[in-house]
Amino acid sequence: MNKILNRYSRILTEDESQPSSRAMLHGIGFTPEDLKKAQVGIASSGYEGNPCNMHLNELAVHIKKGVEKAAMKGLIFNTIGVSDALSMGTTGMRFSLPSRDIIADSIETVVSAQWYDAVVPVMGCDKNMPGAVMAMCRLDRPSLMVYGGSIASGSFNNKKINILSTLEAYGEKISGKLTSEDFEGIILNACPGAGACGGMYTANTMSAAIEALGLSLPYSASNPALSQEKIDECVSAGKYLYHLLEEDIKPSDILTKKSFENAITLVMALGGSTNAVLHLIAIARAVNIDVQLNDFQRISDTTPLLADLKPSGKFMMEDLHNAGGIPAVMKELLEAGYLHADCLTVTGKTLGENLANIPSLDKSYNIMVPFDKPIKASGHLRIMYGNIAPEGAVAKITGKEGEKFEGPAKVFNAESDAIESVKLGEVQQGDVIVIRYEGPKGGPGMPEMLKLTAAVMGAGLGKSVAIITDGRFSGGTHGFVIGHITPEAFDCGLLALLNDGDIISIDAVSNIIEARLSYQEIAIRKSQWIQPAPKYKNGILYKYSLTVSNASTGCVTDEFKVESRSAIINSLLVAKDEI
Repeated sequence: MNKILNRYSRILTEDESQPSSRAMLHGIGFTPEDLKKAQVGIASSGYEGNPCNMHLNELAVHIKKGVEKAAMKGLIFNTIGVSDALSMGTTGMRFSLPSRDIIADSIETVVSAQWYDAVVPVMGCDKNMPGAVMAMCRLDRPSLMVYGGSIASGSFNNKKINILSTLEAYGEKISGKLTSEDFEGIILNACPGAGACGGMYTANTMSAAIEALGLSLPYSASNPALSQEKIDECVSAGKYLYHLLEEDIKPSDILTKKSFENAITLVMALGGSTNAVLHLIAIARAVNIDVQLNDFQRISDTTPLLADLKPSGKFMMEDLHNAGGIPAVMKELLEAGYLHADCLTVTGKTLGENLANIPSLDKSYNIMVPFDKPIKASGHLRIMYGNIAPEGAVAKITGKEGEKFEGPAKVFNAESDAIESVKLGEVQQGDVIVIRYEGPKGGPGMPEMLKLTAAVMGAGLGKSVAIITDGRFSGGTHGFVIGHITPEAFDCGLLALLNDGDIISIDAVSNIIEARLSYQEIAIRKSQWIQPAPKYKNGILYKYSLTVSNASTGCVTDEFKVESRSAIINSLLVAKDEI
């Protein structure tokens, strides 16, 4: 018996009471024979305004060719994207994290409304990918994600540069270490074409994590954006998707606690972005798997940092591609006992089967250090607690910046104020820069602080100051930084009560972040605190601030809405009783 591949689309194509559905499909060129085929939605976040995404619509066409070669019908549609590098350091950055949920909502909407049997998102920048995977989990139909790939390095004065180089150059310029001419030269040459930012920043962190989850094809995370390998991957997606449809293999069949542990382990070994914590928790919630902050700390405790990749190291994803790519790294980790081999993937095979015959990592590139000589014996991502973060915070500590810091607070109510202070030379060695009211509700949107951290590094303060915030940090950030502080200042977390000069103690060995304040002093300050007015009173950021959960639970909006709706209903019932 033939297996049914058009499990969903036949609702429209085989039901006699749906003549308009068939007529519309004939209108776009479907033949009567086409109506019997599985329909695959190809979701592209391609748009012209960003190197990360500018080529994705072309890749979507290659995916469609592969889908139709596999005797299915491919239907391309678009979703949005936000360029973090363009909006960084401005109020536009507040829209970045909310875009993740808009992307998830839009893909879920189109695939559900159009009754597509499967979906292949092709994504570029960092919020695109987790948004797409969240949608894949909600839909739970055969699907796989294609990553758009990394940009090539730029070059200036015979030195390899990238997008982070421009921001650190700004810090060097304002501190008098770089001429205006060289500053402009770096800007002109940092981005030579299409592809996502090339270090182990958030885009490459998430593409690697999603490959480790089993939701993209081997090498998807490391195939360069403009390579023949990336085109070949796009075309091959069709045959793998056909098999997924044939066997009805869905994200819920692939994603398990073990697969998330594989993803977290890879992030730790590669020195990946703090944003992986937010996004992996959000993806897990979309598929009802229990992944929490403490899972990251548990795995960090036993996983060494091995990859010498930017932002804190020397190499780029293009170098890792030449050395064997993400599969070669996972093979190293698997053979050393760090990964679960029995996790199913979108190839229809297990992770162990995928890695069995791939070439080993080329050690001559020196991108990965030996297990017995790690860059850091435990993971660089640390989950911290204390009176500043009773519900958790996320630190990115590679060890190069030290593991303990104590100093007086220098408090700012916005990132822009902190940047201006650095520019004016007001931030001194030993300061703990505190940036508050930049959380998911208070920001709103939990903006990244790469412009600030890059300015600090460029000004030569990277090893002599710490930064703590209820906002986020880019994957390009390095230095002694702690973000995702929960509760955030807008919810009267202790961040809201700090004053200039308060002594902040950070211990990335014991994972404690505390202000040296007595309970009595905290209580007095709390009694005097007044919640600031929301920055937005309509639009997407207003809606986001009302519905978003906290950073420690992934900043999701769909589950929180249920809680909010229940609270509203209960308040209405109380009001009715009073009447």
